[in-house]
Amino acid sequence: MKNFIIKLISSLVILLSVVDIAYANDEVNVYSYRQPILINPFFDEFTKKTGIKVNVLHAKKGLLERVMSEGNNTPADLILTVDIARLNQFVKNDLLASVDSKILQENIPSHLRDSKSRWFALSKRARILAVSKERVPLGSINNIEDLANEKWKGKICTRIGSHDYNRSLLASIIAANGEEVAENWAKALVQNLARKPEGNDRNQAKAVHEGICDIAVMNTYYFGKMKFNEKNPEQKEWASSLRLIFTNQSNRGNHVNIAGGGIIKYSKNKDNAQALLEFLTTPDAQKLYSSMNYEYPVNPKVRPSKELDSWGIFIEDQLPVERIAELAPTAQKIIDRVGW
Repeated sequence: MKNFIIKLISSLVILLSVVDIAYANDEVNVYSYRQPILINPFFDEFTKKTGIKVNVLHAKKGLLERVMSEGNNTPADLILTVDIARLNQFVKNDLLASVDSKILQENIPSHLRDSKSRWFALSKRARILAVSKERVPLGSINNIEDLANEKWKGKICTRIGSHDYNRSLLASIIAANGEEVAENWAKALVQNLARKPEGNDRNQAKAVHEGICDIAVMNTYYFGKMKFNEKNPEQKEWASSLRLIFTNQSNRGNHVNIAGGGIIKYSKNKDNAQALLEFLTTPDAQKLYSSMNYEYPVNPKVRPSKELDSWGIFIEDQLPVERIAELAPTAQKIIDRVGW
């Protein structure tokens, strides 16, 4: 009888182990700040290739707080987000696991991943200038620093300076020129604004189209989203009135930011989460980022789509994105002081 009980208990342990392994092999849970329309096609393709089901919780905000409150009980395996600022919040709160992956190291240049392998860039977006074809002469702007020139007084539109995109841009200027020069630049930029900062990047493009300003600071992918917008055809007109300028091409290169991800340290499906991260850096996924989302591949072996190439092949600033995150608090202080 005793032997029977021992065998029964052993069988139950094995059965439970099989159940756990089956769950781990079949699913991965993602918390995502990215819009479903932008990221779900990637998950569908991953499931087709691996058989691993991707469960997704989409949110515009609050995922950091959610993971912190859930703690070890969180179902989240992987966090996907835009901008290094949000990824860095997960690092600061010690929520990301270090990932030892040769695939990720080979597919992502070192300046686009965490030095301790806690987060990885999955796509790039360049922060560029979108200018009026009619009112801004060719060659009149070469560097982002040129926006401080008083000849552009009343000609520039931007969203608020404290937005992650602009804060990261200013952080890159601090890294290149020092804090004092960066603050003088930001002060001059504010003096050159055509209106109080408002709206998102598309609103700035619209303002250029309407003649409110001549220059907009914008992420590249917005241009693609407007150019091919069938639901709101007026946005096609906004895009058609713009010329894109990649800045600092004769020196450090144009500032880029990232969309990226990291594995939650409490993950119950770390192998699946790593498999998904690795998949998102493969040529198939990187081509989707480029063709569907108008974002630039991080994998140097993958060419941007023909559409992206048509906007101009550019030199990017290879400042480590990690450094941008480090300088973000300094950038925010400057933004507060100059009233951007």
